[in-house]
Amino acid sequence: MSTTGSPPTVADVVAALDRRYPPAWAEEWDRVGLVLGEPDRPVRRVACVIDVVPETVEEALAAGADLIVAHHPLLLRGVSSVAATTYKGRIVHRLIKADVALYVAHTNADVAAPGVSDALAARFGLTGLRPLHPPRPASPADGSGQGAADGSGRGIGRIGELPVPMTLAELTRLAAAVLPVTAWGVRAAGDPGRMVRTLAVSGGSGDGFLAEAAAAGVDAFLTSDLRHHPAGEHLAAGGPALLDAAHWATERPWLDDLAAHLADELGVETVVSDLDTDPWTVHAAAPRPDDKEPRP
Repeated sequence: MSTTGSPPTVADVVAALDRRYPPAWAEEWDRVGLVLGEPDRPVRRVACVIDVVPETVEEALAAGADLIVAHHPLLLRGVSSVAATTYKGRIVHRLIKADVALYVAHTNADVAAPGVSDALAARFGLTGLRPLHPPRPASPADGSGQGAADGSGRGIGRIGELPVPMTLAELTRLAAAVLPVTAWGVRAAGDPGRMVRTLAVSGGSGDGFLAEAAAAGVDAFLTSDLRHHPAGEHLAAGGPALLDAAHWATERPWLDDLAAHLADELGVETVVSDLDTDPWTVHAAAPRPDDKEPRP
């Protein structure tokens, strides 16, 4: 909140977010920061979403949001037109006409501490957290970020200890209970009876970090978007058990931390979207011949 008692501006919110999630921490291919919006426009309410899609935009507008903070970029790749005849162009036009700003924190929020994977780790009560994949070497332009003045804790993913050891089957059921519900659900690969004490988690697509999970010696690795061949080869090589949840579900917990930070830091009202934007909407599993009862 400004010292005059007036609501913060878009520029004030951008500055607060840039301190917590420095844009310099984003991957080179990423597109983060302010996408749309007048810097001097007052912000009284912020909507926090994972995906900028027509449904979340309408939800934010209905809630009276002045600014949307999203995790996934709306304009990740270069475009030559944002005409209203295109899918993303219609979203851009809708936001501009409603005078609603848009800000993106993506891979810079993934590596931050606290960041996306810290919120995911908290759902499992993990302790003794350390990064799964350390960040790239800092450049002179990199900011330190709040909560990590020396850079400690930064990086993709988190590794920690479960409060109580459990089997892979039990951990899979726990994951389904503590993560947001999606049609995709949670699936696991490995011996259902394997005991899990150390767990690695990574919000979003994580099969690029299978080698790091194996090298860390964890018992299991939870992420999303795991592929058939890399997962099979990982297990055949003796790697940790795998849990694969919906992409949206592994990143949604971060929105609560984001909203709380903005409310505490700037005094703005916040709304968090629980709208499931996972593209997979139907799940069915036929019973196997040796199953006594159909599987859900």
